[in-house]
Amino acid sequence: MHLEYIKPNPWSIIEEGWNPEHVKSSESLMSLGNGAMGQRANFEEEYSGATFQGSYIGGVYYPDKTKVGWWKNGYPEYFAKVLNAPSWIGIKVKVNGERLDLHTCVSVSDFRRELNMLYGTLDRSFKATLKNGVEVSVKAQRFLSLALNEVGAIKYSIKPLNQDATIIFEPYLDSGVTNEDSNWDDQFWNTLSVTDDEDAAFITAHTMKTNFHVTTMMRNRLFIDGREITLSRKHKTKTSYQGAIGHKEETTTYIGHEYETDVKQGETFTIHKFGGYVSDLNHAKENLQTASTIVLNTAITQGYDAMLQAQKDAWAQVWAMADITIDGDVKAQQGIRFNIFQLNQTYTGVDSRLNIGPKGFTGEKYGGSTYWDTEAYCIPFYMATKDQEVARNLLTYRYNQLDKAIENAGKLGFKNGAALYPMVTMNGEECHNEWEITFEEIHRNGSMVFAIHNYERYTGDYSYIVEMGMEVIVGVARFWRQRATFSKAKNKYVILGVTGPNEYENNVNNNWFTNYIAKWCLEYAFAKAEELRDNHKDDWKRITGKTKLSFDEILSWKSTAEQMYFPYSEEYDVFLQQDGFLDKELVTVDKLDKSQRPINQKWSWDRILRSPYIKQADTLQGFYFFEDNFTTEELEKHFDFYEPFTVHESSLSPCVHAIQAAKLDRMEQAYKFYLRTSRLDLDDYNKEVEEGLHITSMAGTWMSVVEGFGGMRVRNNKLSFEPKIPDAWHSYSFKVNFRGQVVKVEVAKNKSTFSLDSGDDLEILVNGEKCTITVAR
Repeated sequence: MHLEYIKPNPWSIIEEGWNPEHVKSSESLMSLGNGAMGQRANFEEEYSGATFQGSYIGGVYYPDKTKVGWWKNGYPEYFAKVLNAPSWIGIKVKVNGERLDLHTCVSVSDFRRELNMLYGTLDRSFKATLKNGVEVSVKAQRFLSLALNEVGAIKYSIKPLNQDATIIFEPYLDSGVTNEDSNWDDQFWNTLSVTDDEDAAFITAHTMKTNFHVTTMMRNRLFIDGREITLSRKHKTKTSYQGAIGHKEETTTYIGHEYETDVKQGETFTIHKFGGYVSDLNHAKENLQTASTIVLNTAITQGYDAMLQAQKDAWAQVWAMADITIDGDVKAQQGIRFNIFQLNQTYTGVDSRLNIGPKGFTGEKYGGSTYWDTEAYCIPFYMATKDQEVARNLLTYRYNQLDKAIENAGKLGFKNGAALYPMVTMNGEECHNEWEITFEEIHRNGSMVFAIHNYERYTGDYSYIVEMGMEVIVGVARFWRQRATFSKAKNKYVILGVTGPNEYENNVNNNWFTNYIAKWCLEYAFAKAEELRDNHKDDWKRITGKTKLSFDEILSWKSTAEQMYFPYSEEYDVFLQQDGFLDKELVTVDKLDKSQRPINQKWSWDRILRSPYIKQADTLQGFYFFEDNFTTEELEKHFDFYEPFTVHESSLSPCVHAIQAAKLDRMEQAYKFYLRTSRLDLDDYNKEVEEGLHITSMAGTWMSVVEGFGGMRVRNNKLSFEPKIPDAWHSYSFKVNFRGQVVKVEVAKNKSTFSLDSGDDLEILVNGEKCTITVAR
């Protein structure tokens, strides 16, 4: 049964009514982020019930030693863990000596929590009766500033309802944190110093092994009924044991400032808490506390209300370009905005050292900050909704890690500058821990090159290929040339022992998608080599000199591509997902007992691997990437064959099927897939939302509307649209930034409208016909 407590609302994620069973799910769904840091929607006050505490800093990680039963040559030495960072949001609350804790209160009523996506704020309110009989009303609001991305702000208010009360606020910092996800229960953080300066406090800590230095900070202001007051404070500290195993020492890891005052019945006692992180990613280690003081002073000087207004203004700018409106279907509207909101919280594009982790700032599962999801799903979203430099930054991220990709390939025995990009990484090194993924899910390598092609096709920017991209293309082509094996029996090149996008098939031969993207990469590399040789002679000389690339090697790429083998069924007239697929018992998903779903939680791996069930679009992923290479009739035939076996237990799957169903004019089916991808987390389809959100697949949700229903493509350097609309919708609209011009698309039942905000006239294709958009005068 799916989650049903989230209220349909076009701009907010709303929970009403107190239910402890929803706490961890809501902590995920209402997570906050600003591209530089993020946090789950944990309560500010103490909570002794089941909770998943999580605060995260972009780019900061720990190399958790790999935990496997037996070692394999070339195996990654560590799994890069997204670290639960020192907490700055905590505010302990006592009323007449009784601790405020929703888990232990006598009663809780009027509980409401709202993630306001328009403004990027998290609001919570409730009434509670404590064990000592005092009734209180609590309101809390917080946000992570887009304008000052090292700072967040909290406004926390409490009002005694049935009597006067002595109330204590104890805002605190705590570096004595642990990860939910840890292989060996290592200590990830080591606290270096705990200091305070009047109403401010600081904890400086560093990560073990990676030695990232971070100062966690806070500063507070107090109010009674809106009037600022000054209270004396008590200094609170706690200790925990930290240090290397065998050398642990008792260390101060907590600092709190206790403020006590008498509050009359009906009066409101409020604290404004400003906090956040300053790290050595952006400041010198020795200057962290100074930098913290400066940024806190900036926040305090602005004040909570001015910071909140700046937050609203910043999000208004984001939504002005990225919003998709849907009229007539609130759940669909809520779903797409939730996806767009979380993508913008995770990655803003201002720092090319960062990327889009699969859980973003919402949880620790999967680890790493980068998967092939970025290149396959996310780049189109960022290209179209932001300046093209943002997408270029994502490509630059991979170029900067090319040496590591060559090193990764070398560990597996590849030579001559062959590059294998990692399945999971923080710094370019492979750190995924499952052999069937790490060694075998090599199709990811092709997505690096496809993203370069996709970027050039959309933006028209060839300079990336000249300056950086060709070196990546060469490294990947070398990998595919060496990874392919010539089969005398087939008189073709085969690719053996792989895992395709469908991870419910491991160690198979000739996965069609893997073979196809390898062939395409080799052909693309050959074509780009010819272009550079003919048109960019100086750059070509530089690149061939650096990579030691010869003409004979380039010819070998073309020869291998031309002789690539693809499994095919004459009986069904379709390409087969891999060799031997038809040996399976071909029972379709609709024949599965619903009690057996999801199969990844109900079945053994042995049973899954022998089944025909497809975790995510695999062969159809290739038909999505390389749509222009196949006819609509071929797509239809393959869609009809593979969709009935697809269980969509990967978050990356429904969006591809939504786009293809729309292309095939199967709008009811496309709409169902759209709802599934857009509300995957909101409705908890995979029954795992409490572990965090599926951030990267959210870009696929955007594609479901823009590429699926809007039919947007780039054909012959022109934007092309084939608009369609689900029956449930009255209309929808979106904007895309195409080569510096913002095109607005509005689709209704009986007409589609295209407009420009500014710039020159633009020729586009609509249902194959040329038309010119002009700027309204």
